[in-house]
Amino acid sequence: MHPLTDTAVDPAPREGAQPAPGPVDPTPAPRRRRFGLLPRILVAIVLGILLGLVLPETVARVFTTFNGVFSGFLGFLIPLIIVGLVTPAIAELGHGAGKMLAATAGIAYLSTLLCGLFALALSLLLLPRMLGGASVDSLENPEDSAIAPYVEIDIPPVFDVMTALVLSFCLGIGLTLVSRGALQESFVQLRTIIVRIIEAIIIPLLPLYIFGMFLGLTLNGQIWTVIGTFLTVILLVFAMTVVVLLAQYAVAGWAMGRNPLKMLWRMMPAYLTALGTSSSAATIPVTTECTKRNGVPEAIADFVVPLCATIHLAGSTLKITTFAVAIMIVTGMPLDLGALLGFVVMLGVVMIAAPGVPGGAIMAAAGVLTSVLGFGEAAVGLMIAAYIAIDSFGTATNVTGDGAIAALMARLSKGRVSGQLQTGGHASVQGV
Repeated sequence: MHPLTDTAVDPAPREGAQPAPGPVDPTPAPRRRRFGLLPRILVAIVLGILLGLVLPETVARVFTTFNGVFSGFLGFLIPLIIVGLVTPAIAELGHGAGKMLAATAGIAYLSTLLCGLFALALSLLLLPRMLGGASVDSLENPEDSAIAPYVEIDIPPVFDVMTALVLSFCLGIGLTLVSRGALQESFVQLRTIIVRIIEAIIIPLLPLYIFGMFLGLTLNGQIWTVIGTFLTVILLVFAMTVVVLLAQYAVAGWAMGRNPLKMLWRMMPAYLTALGTSSSAATIPVTTECTKRNGVPEAIADFVVPLCATIHLAGSTLKITTFAVAIMIVTGMPLDLGALLGFVVMLGVVMIAAPGVPGGAIMAAAGVLTSVLGFGEAAVGLMIAAYIAIDSFGTATNVTGDGAIAALMARLSKGRVSGQLQTGGHASVQGV
């Protein structure tokens, strides 16, 4: 063996053989820094506004043509996203640690639901006053209200969103009642395909879609109302996330018999890591370690944190609900309380379709926005832009809340858990 390279060296190379490579440089190649999704979205918004002031119509029509095709593809994909992600996620809730898993899932859903209801109540109370007389009448598609696309392509979905939701629930619950077999493996593979489509097509093209959206809003004169709405709602969302985290850790402090503010402070490394990654899955190791420092037993933390990274998206639900109400107000849509309550309930369930996927929560929620609240393509596009603009703060709220749920589960399962509990793995979008 060669003393440096640890590879076999032929003392008498055969005729015609390639010369042996020289010593390998042990220094790893420097990693190329990636331009993250949030910076790309912000650049797209700024360029869309600036170029919308000077771009000739013939050039702008290229981008509205792309937006029309992309919107059609997204509408086609949304029911498949729901079936491909929600079905296996529900099915996997039937396996693992039995009652422990069911209790964790129930508490995670309750936390997500309560955050959505809190956001809905506060939004209905404050946003009509905060937004004042802001109005863009009916927010039509920019490619329809400003300039027409060169080509229109109709891509009808295989089935509608409500069919996809009901089908996912029926299949997912049914799969929990039978032994794991070929059908569940097929849905796991379908989930992998859907995640790869989001990763390779939807996420990379989102900045271009957002650029076209803001280009159209500038051309039709609606942009300043939209920007003012965004800034107002962002401030409200930040304030609500602080209240939510304080409430969650008040419960966690009671459960552990500890100072809730100190427990929340120990979770700050996880919060800051999530700000940088915008991914619950990528933050799991840090969240788990912070949770253990709060006195949660290792077996509980190692089980609850990875599971909640999949199913507990309280911060995401809060953001989506608040921005949905804001867009409904400025576009003059009726604020039907029954429909909004149904939306929050369904949103809490659909959130399990975005396990650790940066920006994936809003992609899964798009179906509920269109089917329950009647959002059009332009309104959904604005929701995507608004969500991703503060995506990392919602993710940070999600993962910090996971530590509070782990603390509560530690109290509920005290003396009943020994050893390591395991959960199934979940697909996540990489490299965003």
